[in-house]
Amino acid sequence: MQNFFQILVSGISVGMIYGVIAFGYQLTFSTSKTLNFGQGEALTLGALVGLTAVNFLIGVSLGNLWAYLIALPVVFAFGMLQGTVVEWLGVRQAIRTKSEAGWIMATIALGIIFKNMAEHIWGKDPIKFPSPVSENPLTIFGVNVRLMEIIIVLGALAMMLGVELFNRRSIYGKAVVATANDRDAAGLMGINTSQVITFSYGLSSLSAALAGVLIAPITLTGANMGAALGLKAFAVAIIGGLSSGLGVVVGGLILGITESLTGFYFDTGYKDVPGLILLLLVLSFKPAGLFGKTAIKKV
Repeated sequence: MQNFFQILVSGISVGMIYGVIAFGYQLTFSTSKTLNFGQGEALTLGALVGLTAVNFLIGVSLGNLWAYLIALPVVFAFGMLQGTVVEWLGVRQAIRTKSEAGWIMATIALGIIFKNMAEHIWGKDPIKFPSPVSENPLTIFGVNVRLMEIIIVLGALAMMLGVELFNRRSIYGKAVVATANDRDAAGLMGINTSQVITFSYGLSSLSAALAGVLIAPITLTGANMGAALGLKAFAVAIIGGLSSGLGVVVGGLILGITESLTGFYFDTGYKDVPGLILLLLVLSFKPAGLFGKTAIKKV
């Protein structure tokens, strides 16, 4: 039973990372009905930019924790900028011409470009990210929990709660909600929907960059770290429902816990199988996702 709870803790932390990245998919889909298929690369760049900033700050005699905290705004700003570039170069024209293939191929192409840039700047070899907190686990009711795993869960929840409060309490957030509900009507009411879509892409990449700096201290950082995570987060977004913020959190937890349990009780080679089976079942019986709503289009 102790092993079960140990694996459960690990699955929750990984699942929350999936949820944060999938939350980024949900942000862009809600405002523009498009997705950034370079989310994995946004995570990679966020982690690597964070690594560079942290190492620089440690080099000027700051402790690991303070270096990590001060580096976070740098990572957030970079994530916003990177997402804005993706929207400007890869999505805006495709939306204007209503070309679905256009934004799909453009975001994939930009993701490949960003990955190659990361390899050129930081190299192909994985790099250790300095942990901001002690790596010695805490023992809670007989279960070993790393402090960074707790930070991952709290950081992911804070990110999603912050966006929700922004949407509910700020004027610009209400413009985002209005655009998500009906883009054409929002435009007629004077809302600059193009600007809102750009902002949603920036926020989407920011969420992926945050996921990168959250997971980096418990894994190795490198140019290839985001590819698999981005794909799994996309599966999470489909399972939970692209129209539901709660759905991506629950979907992430389901996938993370299922993977961890399968890898421990069966074999690590099979840990991806249950998630893929669940994805196929959801696509077959509830295409809108477990928490998504089926939209009715009037023509």
